[in-house]
Amino acid sequence: MAAFMKKQTVFTQGENPIKKGKKVIITAIIVIFALIFVNNCYYQVKEQEQAILTMFGKVLRVDTAGLYFKIPFVQSVHKVDMTTHGIGIGYTIQNGQNITVEDEGIMITSDFNFVDIDFYLEYKVSDPVAAYYNSENPDLIMKNMALASIRNTVVNYPVDDVITTAKGQIQSEVKEKLQQELTSNNIGLTVVNLSVQDAEPPTAEIVQAFKSVETAKQGKETAVNNAKKYQSEELPKAEATADKIVQDAEAKKEARIAEAEGQVARFNEMYEQYKLQPYITKKRLFYEAMEDILPDLKVIVTDGNTQQLLPLEGFNN
Repeated sequence: MAAFMKKQTVFTQGENPIKKGKKVIITAIIVIFALIFVNNCYYQVKEQEQAILTMFGKVLRVDTAGLYFKIPFVQSVHKVDMTTHGIGIGYTIQNGQNITVEDEGIMITSDFNFVDIDFYLEYKVSDPVAAYYNSENPDLIMKNMALASIRNTVVNYPVDDVITTAKGQIQSEVKEKLQQELTSNNIGLTVVNLSVQDAEPPTAEIVQAFKSVETAKQGKETAVNNAKKYQSEELPKAEATADKIVQDAEAKKEARIAEAEGQVARFNEMYEQYKLQPYITKKRLFYEAMEDILPDLKVIVTDGNTQQLLPLEGFNN
């Protein structure tokens, strides 16, 4: 009986295993909650993202890269990717191949033709708060805006220009219109770049026809360039010849003017002499004139009754 009481006393004084297990569980729960609490006190923002800190739905601030503190279970953090993204408009990429999306790429031109035109759009988040709160799917909204801007631009050009010479102008106008729409609707996105990937008619026969047109245009440009080259070579020669003609004409003009002025001065001098001695002056002028005329005249001396003249040229010695 004494031995039994002794064993019962020892059992009573030892720690109860059930109570010990409960303590371990409670301690583990407290440690877990402490770790969760501590873990929720801090958050890290990477280099290519920004974080929106909110409390009860109100935005407190926007954080860039770094380590930050927040109140656990009261404040929330929403991270936004700030890197540049790209999407195809008019096509999708599957297994490394471009697959045409006809509902997006086929558009009508100003001359009522159809053209299949593809764009590649690069964009990124410009306002994290607007991108996160102002719309449920800002990427889809931006793509729809891009499609509308492309259609509103392509419809102003004939199909020939869309496929050949107007690609640069079209992508510039589309980019400007799309950026205006994004700013107006404030969905937090901005356009980085937009480029035309390809533009061609929707059928193979029309593609071949437009290739022929493009070849003809290139031939036209070659001919124009050759003509401009010929112009640049011949124009200086023509200008030099024209300058020489003008200079010769100016020289002749000056000579004629000088000669005329000399004759006028001589005539005035003769007139002054004539006023002094009219008769003598007239005689002198007559003799001078005859000196100029007689060497070129054939002189015949006759008595008036001669009917036949013999050649006397040989007797002029």
